[in-house]
Amino acid sequence: MADHPPSPPAKAEQISECLQELVANKGGEPPGRYCYKDGVGEVLDTSSLPLMKIPIIDIGLLASPTSICREELEKLHSALSSCGCFMSINHGMTSSFLDEVRLATKKFFALPMEEKQKYAREVDAMEGYGNDMILSEDQVLDWNDRLYLLASQKTRDSSDIGQKVLLILGEFITETLFEYTSKLRLITEVVLKAMARSLNLENNCFLDKYGARAIMQARFNFFPPCSRHHLVLGLKSHSDGSVITIVLQDKEVEGLQFLKDDQWFRVPIIPEALLINIGEQAEILSNGLFKSPIHRVVINPERERFSLAVFCSPDPDNEIEPVDGLVSKTRPRQYKKVKNYVGNYFQYYQRGKSPIEALKT
Repeated sequence: MADHPPSPPAKAEQISECLQELVANKGGEPPGRYCYKDGVGEVLDTSSLPLMKIPIIDIGLLASPTSICREELEKLHSALSSCGCFMSINHGMTSSFLDEVRLATKKFFALPMEEKQKYAREVDAMEGYGNDMILSEDQVLDWNDRLYLLASQKTRDSSDIGQKVLLILGEFITETLFEYTSKLRLITEVVLKAMARSLNLENNCFLDKYGARAIMQARFNFFPPCSRHHLVLGLKSHSDGSVITIVLQDKEVEGLQFLKDDQWFRVPIIPEALLINIGEQAEILSNGLFKSPIHRVVINPERERFSLAVFCSPDPDNEIEPVDGLVSKTRPRQYKKVKNYVGNYFQYYQRGKSPIEALKT
């Protein structure tokens, strides 16, 4: 996110027109409701931005009980406290398998518009195909279309719409996506345990807060090219509402950017790596020691871009608060207790704000 996570919003006024259809009908000139004004265009001229030096973490070593793991834990601690993200390698998936997952994303968006519209999300729902919910007249819309699917913990049958989408993608793609989300659950467990150990905490303290009924939501993203790319954003700047977000980037087209020390950096492409960033709920659990990074997506003027973000969020019934071992006289509690954090996230996102600010003590 990386690309921002889904959340059950309050009633929206309407759903905006699918961008893919808009571009096909009207060309690449963006309507005013997608455009940023008042000098933002100059900020979005990103051709000269530097690449971010994102730490590379070996997931296999994080899971290892050997002394080598301590070095990797120290790298993880440094990465999450300084930039809030890392590139994960040795995660148990081959480059060819990741390409199959990318193909699944492209296959859906290549379907005829009338076919995709059969899986359009409802006004008061997140799952399905669509674009931004319009909550206010002055809301600037993101230059992207997306497909949200709930990744069930126990079965392949996530929901009615999830089953229908997977059916049209075909059995091979369905098996690929099921295997992918299954692998991500293992990675999530390894990362949450490693995060705790890197802070000298009990192994399962973050994992227990995450819960057995944790939620994984997959967002398939399509970012069309735009001739006035400096006026639009694929995703407005934000930090995620998840515990962790796992992003499979486009192999060839950049777009994701992170804000660090008040400067925007381009995120490099490492085709065989998964980009992992922590969300605001991990920042709360760590009592602010780990920082959820602010990021955005910019648009290429000539090339389309695809990505897949999976948002890993706790059981909404679990109370999220700083863990006891990280609260002391020298470092008091930084955040209040909260439940169902993701439930309020979306409304804040569309207004360029974050619910974490309201939870600071």
